[in-house]
Amino acid sequence: MSEIKVNLKQNSYSIFVEKGIINQIPRMLKDKLNGQKWIIISQYNLMEIFGFKLLSEFNNEGFDVDYITTVNSENAKSMNEYNRIITQLFELGCDRSTVIIALGGGVIGDLAGFIASSFMRGVKYYQVPTTLLSMVDSSIGGKTGINIAEGKNLIGAIYQPSGVFIDPRLLDSLPKDEVVSGLGEVIKYGAIRDRKFLDKLSEWLDNMDEFPFEKAIEISVKIKAEIVSIDEKELGLRKILNFGHTIGHGLESTIGYGKIRHGEAVAMGILCSSWISKKFGILSNQEYDYLVGIINKLNLPKVSQINHETLLSFINKDKKKQNGIIQFILLNRLGEPIINKNVSENLILNSLKVLK
Repeated sequence: MSEIKVNLKQNSYSIFVEKGIINQIPRMLKDKLNGQKWIIISQYNLMEIFGFKLLSEFNNEGFDVDYITTVNSENAKSMNEYNRIITQLFELGCDRSTVIIALGGGVIGDLAGFIASSFMRGVKYYQVPTTLLSMVDSSIGGKTGINIAEGKNLIGAIYQPSGVFIDPRLLDSLPKDEVVSGLGEVIKYGAIRDRKFLDKLSEWLDNMDEFPFEKAIEISVKIKAEIVSIDEKELGLRKILNFGHTIGHGLESTIGYGKIRHGEAVAMGILCSSWISKKFGILSNQEYDYLVGIINKLNLPKVSQINHETLLSFINKDKKKQNGIIQFILLNRLGEPIINKNVSENLILNSLKVLK
């Protein structure tokens, strides 16, 4: 079992990575048992696949545990679903001692984490991510939130989990294209922090049947844990984790949730941001071509009709905008990101041509 620490003084916690660890979670948490209510927040299809078994194992270890499910889509991250689940928590007799288990992908992690941050002014929660994207990114670092009409994740909080349990074997239950889409976030880590890792990914992507997911997850998690440990509140270094996300979130909101996966949108955002880096004359043509070649191994869907006005309206509402200026993450070179405040709307729109 690999244990990776997120060192945040009072908010420190461990990330555990091991195949089959989902079966060990109740035993690993038994010393936290103190007569409180435990709630698994998930989606019904995930409960059928492995959630009900986990629920049974919690019961066998003496936990008072129940579950709440939400819709199986990005629509779960809505004010309506947030209100509905809060109401259910009260109906189930939850109080300030209650512990929440977020069992699912990024949508569930974001929603359950935000509920944990705000219910009774904050209760403990654990992340059990079930998608590659949530394993390497959204389950770590405490970013929680829901979407509103104006954009993605515009209501939320940075609220750290008490622990994260990553079981790479859960990926076996996902469609192949869902797993591949999460590799956009994995490639991001190599591009912003570890060129050697990026080189390994380039090799591994040539044979997806033998792709070492557990190793890739561990390396990605270590990179994110290191960055979050240095900058929990995204005041400086942590901003580099947004590489590809400014345009990526804009694409998600413009094209429509469900029509494009988050990992695909991030990969597209990486393509656009890399092109912008090249246009600024900071990323060499050679390194740009190399990164594009790696991204293209994901066989991303083509996007042709993008409403420019709508895209820019979402980008201009991005959380990373400060004092009216968008803080763009660009690349000086592979493994060396910078923050740039001079990316024009025209340059953003011109970068979209790399997606066609």
